[in-house]
Amino acid sequence: MHDFAFSDTLRVFIALLAIVNPFGAVPIFVAVTADQTSAQRLRTSKVTALAVGIALLVGAYLGQYILDVFGIDLDAFRVGGGLLIMLMAIQMLQGHPNAARHTTAETQEGVSKDDVAVVPLAIPLLAGPGSLSTVIIAAQSAHGWLSRLLLGGGIILVAVIVYFTLRVAVPLSARLGESGIRIATRILGLLLAAIAVQFISLGLKGLLPGLAS
Repeated sequence: MHDFAFSDTLRVFIALLAIVNPFGAVPIFVAVTADQTSAQRLRTSKVTALAVGIALLVGAYLGQYILDVFGIDLDAFRVGGGLLIMLMAIQMLQGHPNAARHTTAETQEGVSKDDVAVVPLAIPLLAGPGSLSTVIIAAQSAHGWLSRLLLGGGIILVAVIVYFTLRVAVPLSARLGESGIRIATRILGLLLAAIAVQFISLGLKGLLPGLAS
């Protein structure tokens, strides 16, 4: 496969940002941190962003080893990951961005926890199966130190955006309202559906070479 170009990095970054969807997590963040002070919310946003970054970096750099351990073919993983991302995109298009990765029961459980930064906010709400699948697939096209550095930089940038979004979650939620967040989520969902189709088509071409002819 060709080395990562800037356009590849940008495409992965946009896909990852759409899947992580920190704006869609704003209402849940506000709910599970309702009893926290401003200082505690700031700490929660920092820890959440850090956990998201670490989880995605581990997925990107160790994902191939995980696939090898379970004997999973990359093309099969592309199809499976694409289907999962498509399910998430459909939920986002319906205005329910977290239904495919985080249940109401988990949200209620999170409200009762003292520390919600890692679970459920970082995992599985933000760094869930969809985002981990994306970085594992992207890492397979990243050869050489520069391409891997670009991929890691994109992941870190997503984590930084998560931090700043959660840091202003309370005023952002009040300003955008539920309708504004749903509109942004639907736009990202449409983009995500196109990315899912691309993943599935690439995987099918690898599994069924006759489709490419």
